[in-house]
Amino acid sequence: HGASYLNDIQGFPDCGRYPELAGAGCGLIVMHSVQRKGPATKVSTDPDEVWAGLDEFFAGRLAALEEAGIGRQRLIIDPGLGYFLGSNPESSLVALAGIRHLKARFGLPVLVSPSRKSFLRTLTRRDTTQIGAASLAAEIFAAWQGADYIRTHDVAALRDALMILTAVAEQP
Repeated sequence: HGASYLNDIQGFPDCGRYPELAGAGCGLIVMHSVQRKGPATKVSTDPDEVWAGLDEFFAGRLAALEEAGIGRQRLIIDPGLGYFLGSNPESSLVALAGIRHLKARFGLPVLVSPSRKSFLRTLTRRDTTQIGAASLAAEIFAAWQGADYIRTHDVAALRDALMILTAVAEQP
């Protein structure tokens, strides 16, 4: 129906929809979720197993999408953060710290959404209304790690922070 991108929080698990997706021509944001189906619920995960889980999920899902005729140039991957990776904040920290690894492993653009996520609230012991600085710090780190897209609740703050970061980085 003319959408430029579709985002599925379970990474398009319904292979019955793949022919329709292949014909749509829009970009697909393939998001990882430990739940695999349904909403992001509190699931305990082992931070030491984050990479194995991400690797298994993306290897299988991307292969299935490509086999259905969906070109790699249409795909963007999202490791999922917060409850999409588990209730332990460390699992999200592992994924955030490994954005470069994720990009290198799959050779695709990466989108992340740390803004206001549960792992930041847990670490800072602040609620959603007080989490702006922590969100911005996670977003800046994601950009520094090479994230191609960042979903944020405060576009102006992220734009300003990245403008300053770029200006400083360009100095001799």
